[in-house]
Amino acid sequence: MDFTLIICTYMRSMSLLKLLKSVKEQTVYPSEILIIDGSTNDETQSILENNSFECLKYYKVGDKDRGLTKQRNYGLGLVAKDSQVICFLDDDVVLESDYFENLIETYKVNPAALAVGGYITNEVSWSKSVSKTKNTNMFCFDGWERNEPSRFRLRHKLGLLPDAPPGYLPTFAHGRSIGFLPPSGEVYEVELIMGGVSSYKKEVFDKLSFSTYFEGYGLYEDADFSLRVSKLGKLYVNTNARLSHYHEASGRPNHFKYGKMVVRNGWYVWRVKYPKPNFKARLKWNATVLLLTTVRFVNVFTIQNKKEAFTEALGRKLGWLSLLFNKPRLDS
Repeated sequence: MDFTLIICTYMRSMSLLKLLKSVKEQTVYPSEILIIDGSTNDETQSILENNSFECLKYYKVGDKDRGLTKQRNYGLGLVAKDSQVICFLDDDVVLESDYFENLIETYKVNPAALAVGGYITNEVSWSKSVSKTKNTNMFCFDGWERNEPSRFRLRHKLGLLPDAPPGYLPTFAHGRSIGFLPPSGEVYEVELIMGGVSSYKKEVFDKLSFSTYFEGYGLYEDADFSLRVSKLGKLYVNTNARLSHYHEASGRPNHFKYGKMVVRNGWYVWRVKYPKPNFKARLKWNATVLLLTTVRFVNVFTIQNKKEAFTEALGRKLGWLSLLFNKPRLDS
């Protein structure tokens, strides 16, 4: 099965190099690798000129095409005609050697699959469940358990836990991410996959493209796209398609902008799935936003990065207030 790898990058030349070295060690290698570089310097280009990778093509974009969703759409226009699957990776991940082998195999085992996501291994510690006694400090799923984050424990006390399993969007959004699926080796059907470790059948892009609403950093663009794909067919996560994510700090927005995006982009994605939520869902969405914003304000007194916590909380608060008079347009 021919497949294309698209990597959209911005000011992360050394992280990109680490990723490409892990691609070089794959048991199944992409038919082509497209690097779509939005950097404002030439460091990435220089790194690639001094390191050779088979089937790699490099493209530098200007202001008009800079930004995650724009760069992805730009890359889609360059994909080879005979490619059957298009894979996307963030530029700050490192793959295990059989990542693509397991990812592509999922399409063969599940012919109806339109999208398959990979599985990040270095962010959460899981163990096999041993106790049958319910413990609110632990989250259990499919015979495995992990620590329940404090924000979810607090939401449990306030009746704001998600009403959907991991990988699905609750009626009031604020759901459990793919990180709440265990490293079981299983393939799980979902409706949300992470854009930085994603793949899609090429035919998907005959009908859909990444939304230009998500400018720049593009927070939650993957959720928006996943939900639109889920209306066409099935999505899966293969927990054997493993990689590590290192959250490179460079290329990220400031914390105020990030906080604002969390709320406004989160509202947008919620309304993509539920354009007319009922009163209870609206109440719970707003209550959860205000709760999580309050938690970030409290973090000013409880964590070392006080300035980051305060500016993100302020961004969340202003993002929520902005929805009162300036909601995102869902047809954009």
